[in-house]
Amino acid sequence: MRKVSKQRNTRETKIQLTINLDGSGKVAANSGINYLDHMLEQLAFHGLFDLELQCEGDLEVDCHHTVEDISLTLGAAVLEALGDKQGIIRYGQMYVPMDETLVRTVLDLSGRPDFTFQGEFRQLAIGALDTQMIPHFFKSFAIASKTTLHMAILYGENDHHKCEGLFKSFARALRQATALDSRRAGVTSTKGML
Repeated sequence: MRKVSKQRNTRETKIQLTINLDGSGKVAANSGINYLDHMLEQLAFHGLFDLELQCEGDLEVDCHHTVEDISLTLGAAVLEALGDKQGIIRYGQMYVPMDETLVRTVLDLSGRPDFTFQGEFRQLAIGALDTQMIPHFFKSFAIASKTTLHMAILYGENDHHKCEGLFKSFARALRQATALDSRRAGVTSTKGML
């Protein structure tokens, strides 16, 4: 099983996270930010990852440290769970419609972190989640997991739909990329390593 537990303890956050890449979509998330918990449920459900998260963050300051540190911990856990990346498909892509909104995620578990985001939000926050932290969540994941990640809100009006579409498309693309290819011996690179 590709299952990893990670802790991150700083003066800003205390995080305990466990992910199983070969799970069934079970989730128990308590970030202190209800809307973020809802998005992490989407990530686990649509990615078929089992995810457990407990976080105590300095939400009296704002949500930045909590969102960023959860994502950094998640990215580090995924990277460790992938090990030497033998046999993974490596690439993932997914378009997800969410009512009037259409979003796209394309990623490569390349070992080369990069992040490109196109899109904008109209509101400053959805619940207690600052909308500026939504792309920052994915950027932090890309850095910590050493993933090349391209995401775009192609069109849409409702910020809730935009954000949920991003998490669903990301989950589906990550599920695709982390899946094992029964025909692949070794890593999916002519270099011989990822």
